Amino acid sequence: MSVSVRIPTILRTYTNGSAEVGGEGATLREVLQKLDADFPGIGARILDETGKIRRFVNVYVGEEDVRFADNLDTPTPSGVQISIIPAVAGG
Repeated sequence: MSVSVRIPTILRTYTNGSAEVGGEGATLREVLQKLDADFPGIGARILDETGKIRRFVNVYVGEEDVRFADNLDTPTPSGVQISIIPAVAGG
């Protein structure tokens, strides 16, 4: 399944400056594995040591926050846009 992955500014050093890259996989887990294979190191910035999405990273498949769906097992239908959004702290 071909999808597009929006990359936040802070992670674009891994994608040679690209704001959006192509991805493949039937689930978010598969897409992130392929993303890390294509852009080594980016996976460690999205997933923690246990393989879960980091606490301060939000991931959307289409308009759906994966934390309220099936997390890494969220289906990624062909053509969907995946957005990786780091949380911003401030006050």
